Amino acid sequence: MSYMQLSEQEIVRRENLQKIIETGVNPFPAEMFEKNTTSAEIHANYDAEKNNFQEVVIAGRIMQKRIMGKASFAEILDNTGRIQIYVNRDEICPGEDKTLYNTIFKKLLDIGDFIGVKGYAFTTKTGTLSIHVSELTILSKALRPLPIVKTDAEGNVHDAFTDPEQRYRMRYVDLVVNPEVKEVFRKRSKILSSMRRFFDDRDWLEVETPVLQAIHGGAAARPFKTHHNTLDMPFFLRIANELYLKRLIVGGFEGVYEIGKMFRNEGMDRTHNPEFTSMEIYVAYKDYIWMMEMVEQCLEYIAKEVNGTTKVMYDGNEIEFAGPYVRMSMYESIEKYTGVDVSEKSEDEMRAFCKELHIPVDPSMGRGKLIDEIFGEKVEANLIQPTYITDYPLEMTPLAKKHRSKEGLVERFELFINGKEIANAYSELNDPIDQRQRFADQLELAKRGDDEAMVLDEDFLRSLEFGMPPTSGLGIGMDRLTMLLTGQHSIQDVLFFPQMKAEKK
Repeated sequence: MSYMQLSEQEIVRRENLQKIIETGVNPFPAEMFEKNTTSAEIHANYDAEKNNFQEVVIAGRIMQKRIMGKASFAEILDNTGRIQIYVNRDEICPGEDKTLYNTIFKKLLDIGDFIGVKGYAFTTKTGTLSIHVSELTILSKALRPLPIVKTDAEGNVHDAFTDPEQRYRMRYVDLVVNPEVKEVFRKRSKILSSMRRFFDDRDWLEVETPVLQAIHGGAAARPFKTHHNTLDMPFFLRIANELYLKRLIVGGFEGVYEIGKMFRNEGMDRTHNPEFTSMEIYVAYKDYIWMMEMVEQCLEYIAKEVNGTTKVMYDGNEIEFAGPYVRMSMYESIEKYTGVDVSEKSEDEMRAFCKELHIPVDPSMGRGKLIDEIFGEKVEANLIQPTYITDYPLEMTPLAKKHRSKEGLVERFELFINGKEIANAYSELNDPIDQRQRFADQLELAKRGDDEAMVLDEDFLRSLEFGMPPTSGLGIGMDRLTMLLTGQHSIQDVLFFPQMKAEKK
């Protein structure tokens, strides 16, 4: 990059970098800088009467400088927040050479540069908790300026880094200048760790399954396709890990789960990203009724761990994560919100009903897909409090066990909260003959043009032929759950680095 392409501030920073080097100071030192505390710890525990924090070693970015002759103030930002530092020329430069203060600190250090300081905590005459610096070390020079937010005398905010595209594209800047963003991701981490703790306490094993799969399966979705050069064969990024986790149940594990990335080559919106995090768990000798109770216990536990309460305010609604949750069958829900019982309607009748409801359809859609379209258009948005939609039509769910008492249905539920699907669960189909026929039915849908139809996986069928015990399985969309528990309204706000269009040059 030539100087002709740089902004004025970027040119100045590079010139400052060179001047620092010319003083004999390394602006990118290799030596470790060992901290002994954080800004948050000092703010929380400093006691003037006890005169504690007399040997403070802390590091962070310079976020503000106020030069006042032989002594100056600055603010530094570490991982936990900001704290003021007081820098006196004669204390950090006790000898005759005052270069570190007069030249480097006053003139050549910029907002965003990393420094390390040693000193002691005290309060200024105005009552501001600060660190009296005795030693100052340059740790890293920033060559681009941060978009620093300014507030005028009337309280108006200027130059805030709020443009969503820029925030998502430069998350590293977003995290620095919008500190509330860090809290969202801390909570996301806590959601994942508390879920793991809930499962581990029940002796269910966390496992890993292939991300590259020769046959994509376990869900109805379009995959990303790639090619393995050595094997000279196509592979797919997984759309689900279900079929591999079930193989482990066949192998003798009685409870397995995986939290990981899934990839679906589909649209992007406020609740969809082509790369997303899912948790799937399979527990032997259980069914979908047991799973409903387990999910209620799990989500209540996570909500308490993350927010200290089971209640969350979202879109003006107080959502209660403590069970029991409402239960309603798929057909009941459609009848409730359309006034029509569709349970006995044929595919042609369903197609006509969709037309009556002004729901677009195409010839590739079978009866199950038509029912799903009606549900999505007329029911989902009404499901604000946690609600189980149960007992789906057979055509919609090729991997679930047929209902024990209701002809034409399967033992499945989806959990909806605030109008969005959060979880999906089955009493898993473990009859290999029935499973083969279900796959064959999916192949027929694919011939009609359904590009989300499942493909036949011979190895999975072979595993079922060795015998799989009765099993209940569950998948939870971790990104959507995080949105609910952190009050975010776009999936991009709970992903560090969401997919974006190519940046314009």
